[in-house]
Amino acid sequence: MAGRDFDDLVGSGLLKEVEEVVVDAYLSVHPGAARPDAYRWLRYEDPEPVARLADGVRRLRTKGADFDARAVDKACAKAGERGLSN
Repeated sequence: MAGRDFDDLVGSGLLKEVEEVVVDAYLSVHPGAARPDAYRWLRYEDPEPVARLADGVRRLRTKGADFDARAVDKACAKAGERGLSN
């Protein structure tokens, strides 16, 4: 997704779907954390949100986070439909 037109990522809903997957995974390994905690952890104000999400996924995997398989599959399918690959 990196390098793609940001309007396309937002307009398609793909960025929001990926964001939800990462935030939910963060919450799965940080009991008692709230959604704002996840966004601060991701440093989501960064001008490269796709890179922040990818970095978040890598860091969460090392902590054994649970990623919603259906949500991941849905986001991957949508990315494939839009010509995006990982």
